[in-house]
This record gives sequence, structure tokens and C-alpha cells, in this order.
Amino acid sequence: MRGNETKQAQLFTSVSPESVVPADHPLRQVKAMTESILRDLSSTYDAMYSTVGRPSIPPERLLKASLLMALYSVRSERLFVEQLGYNLLFKWFLDMNLDDATFDASTFSKNRERLIQQDVAGQFFRAVVERAKAAGLMSSEHFTVDGTLIEASASLKSFKRKVDEDKRGGGGGRKGRNAEVDFKGEKRSNETHASTTDPDSRLARKGNAQEAKLYYSGHALMENKNGLLVDVRIAQATGFAERDTALELLEEDVASEHRRATVAADKGYDARGFVEALRAMNVTPHIARHTNKRRSAIDGRTTRHRGYRTSQIIRKRVEEIFGWFKTVGGLRRSRFRGVPRTQLAAYLVGAAYNLLRVTRLVSLRT
Repeated sequence: MRGNETKQAQLFTSVSPESVVPADHPLRQVKAMTESILRDLSSTYDAMYSTVGRPSIPPERLLKASLLMALYSVRSERLFVEQLGYNLLFKWFLDMNLDDATFDASTFSKNRERLIQQDVAGQFFRAVVERAKAAGLMSSEHFTVDGTLIEASASLKSFKRKVDEDKRGGGGGRKGRNAEVDFKGEKRSNETHASTTDPDSRLARKGNAQEAKLYYSGHALMENKNGLLVDVRIAQATGFAERDTALELLEEDVASEHRRATVAADKGYDARGFVEALRAMNVTPHIARHTNKRRSAIDGRTTRHRGYRTSQIIRKRVEEIFGWFKTVGGLRRSRFRGVPRTQLAAYLVGAAYNLLRVTRLVSLRT
């Protein structure tokens, strides 16, 4: 028998966001670990706000909202706020009732500087890493380092001369903020030009056959046991950013006088200065060797061991992290301008990636 469509809405309902989320939903474990970490960081949040005045949106809610944006590929904060009005899963994760009003998208912008000043995202990311270490999911000896390019939120039209900006139009085209510009025959470089929209971005390209764009340089330090992210760093896309930032990450998270570690990397890190710096930190460089005319800094003392071959196989898993960052986490192109804000986003996306991996690995043990 054909059913009838009911147009009359119910006046009262007993449905809650908690009741509509399945008991075995993977986000339940993510929520439990997230809230446990946020409770430990409560004192940091107290230092961010005044004790008087109108109450703000809880910083825990904003942080969890940023995690949801990374987990569900929400491309903007304004779109997330729109979806929060009708997405019961989002309301459940943020501990909101069914009839609670959503907050304004400008709340993210108004509180972002507070998060950056107190390094809240960095503390949260490192707390997730510590939970993974405590659970025995991370290696303390074998690591991989790699870098990638993240497109900046600035166009090539904003890339102008640092002194005496080029104001030439495109043959009588319209002027203004989106004026036509003819770049033909003009040599541009990071030494003579800079973006007026995002001065921290740098002109770079991914390969010889690729076009040059404004980029940031993203760097990841991965442990080789389960492919978890140990640290993530955003820097300016200079020619030596990969090796310089890798040394900073290794010095902070790996280098130790009491234990020896190995670090795998691709051919881009096969430079004598970088290899010598690793050995000075008591780190064995499991770096892919150059096979062309360029002389490699890695010799048979390293490559003859079976561990070197194992590192070369496992190091490619770092591309899974970059792939998740760009396709799911929304970091193919930064939504923010400046290194500090992009670093904030990278910490939150990295925390979301680790939370998914850690809760999945823990569930496989039980």
C-alpha cells in the first residue's frame, strides 16, 4: 500500500544528538581522546581570556570544530557554521543540544590570534603525540622526514616589485584590485619581488615542467612503526627549506646522546652538509642515493645494512600523510595568510590525522 506523506511537523520531540550517533561510530573514540586532552589543557585556556566581561565561545568547542573541518573536508569556516545548524553529528561532537543556536563564523577569526599566541594548536598536537607514545604506538629509533609545497592564498598578480611596484596595465585594461597585468618578458624572483597579499609566501615550482606559483613549504617527521606524525612544520618555500627545517625537527624530536636513531629521506636530502649534520646528532642517515653524475654522500657503510633497505621501503608512507593533508584535511591550498596562521592549521590537521590513526590502532589491539 502506498504511504502518505505527512506535512505536519511534530510539536515536541525526544530525539537528541547522542541518540542518533551509532554506538560503533569511529568518531566516538576520537571524541573521547580529544576531550581527555582538552581537559589537561584547561589551564592554558584560562590564561587566554579575561575573568570579567561577556562569555565567549568555549575554546574547546572552537578547537573541536577545527578538527571536524579537517576530518570531513569542510572547505571554509563559514560553510562549517552553516552545516552545524542541521548536522546532528557535528552538534553531538561539540556537545550542543538539538535546539542550540550555532555561532557566527567570525568567532574563528576573532579567537585565532589568541590560539597562536598561546600555541594552543601546537600543545594539542603534541599531547596527541604523547598519548600515542604512551600507548606504545610510536618508534623511538626509526623515523622519516620529507617536505612538500602548499599553495599560498595569493595570486601571481600580487607578486610585485619590492621597490617601485610595477603598475603597468595590460594594454588599456581595467585598473583596480584585479587589473590586467602583462608579465611577458619580465624576470621575477623572490629577491626582487614579493606578494602584497601574503608576504610570507615564496615563488616556487614543484618540478622543471611545472608552472611557478606562490607556495609555503610543509615538512613532516614520521615514525616508521605505524606511520604516525611526530611533528609538522610550515616554513617559507626557499631552496634549502627542506634540509634546514628537517634538521630543526630532528634536533627537537629525535637527537639524543643516549640512543642512536635512523632517519630515512629521498634523494633531495642527499647532500654532504646534511648527512654530516645528522651524524653529528648521533643519527644514521638512511637517505636515498643519487644515481646520476652527482656524487652521493651515502656510501656502502650505510647501504650494506638490511635496515637501510627497510627504511627505503617504509619512508614512502610519508606520502600518505601529505596526501591526507591535501585531499581530506584541506591543506592543498592554505586558507590563511602568513606562516603562523598556516602553522596553526597544519597542527590541527596533523592532530586530526593522528587521532584517526591512533584510535584505529588501539581498537585493533582490543
